[in-house]
Amino acid sequence: MESVKQNVGLIVILGATATGKTSLAIALAKHLNAPILSADSRQVYRYLDIGTAKPSIEERQGVPHYLIDIIEPDQTLTLADYQDQVQTLIAKFHAEGVTPILVGGSGLYIKAITAGLKIPRVPPQPHLRSQLEELGQHYCYQVLQQVDPVGATKIHANDQVRTLRSLEVFYVTGQPLSSQQYEQPPSYPIVQIGLDCADLGAYRKLVGDRTEQMLAQGWLDEIRDLQQRYGVYLPLLKTLGYGEMSDYLANKTDLATAKELTIIHTCQFAKRQRTWFRGSGNGDLPIHWLPTGSTWEDAISIFIARV
Repeated sequence: MESVKQNVGLIVILGATATGKTSLAIALAKHLNAPILSADSRQVYRYLDIGTAKPSIEERQGVPHYLIDIIEPDQTLTLADYQDQVQTLIAKFHAEGVTPILVGGSGLYIKAITAGLKIPRVPPQPHLRSQLEELGQHYCYQVLQQVDPVGATKIHANDQVRTLRSLEVFYVTGQPLSSQQYEQPPSYPIVQIGLDCADLGAYRKLVGDRTEQMLAQGWLDEIRDLQQRYGVYLPLLKTLGYGEMSDYLANKTDLATAKELTIIHTCQFAKRQRTWFRGSGNGDLPIHWLPTGSTWEDAISIFIARV
């Protein structure tokens, strides 16, 4: 265990949604006495608990978690804000002789740390953002494809949060966001562990089971609460899972259809995550892949082989 702390500056556990990253990270953190830093772009928001598979209070007991529940759902956390907070925490832990674990499936969040992305420090523009929102996501994404075609390829057509952020940066600076990002990797060693499910049929069942579990835990009540607090047009309520279930609550579809669409869209999203992590989006750092259901002992074997 000590060799891990002495030879690794950051452990990253990544992979597609519903592959068991949280369970593995918590088990590994307990054996290494390490803190966990979330790399999930939706778990940073308060009250989005069930639908984002946020670690429960019970799971967080005994393992310090950071970058969870740090902002209101109607506020904006930029990639630069996230990067600043994580880099500050990593420096703090290193000063204490501690190796933190970065866990999540948000590829750009992870790359911002592991590749040291240099990101334009453009503060949120509420007035501009409200004007863009009135134009609708479909139109805004078309504009983004015109002003930043490279950046648009990395953003899903329904991802309103990142679309608006990219347009904000363009209109404030006059330059595409993609052209303003470059890399300055950290000096400390990083080990990346990826979890994946090679059997797509088994993966679809995992997603289906998790969807049912979320509903049993009160996911629909969570969405109703968010609608009451922030209104039905809250952008986060249009994201994966929340959008499909919001349509059911609005009587636009039935529950069976909402569940099926959630499963389909989650599998499609997972495919994009795999493409990112196995392609250029991950950068030059190698990923040591393990199958879904791997244990902390499996993860430790990677470090033993490395050190």
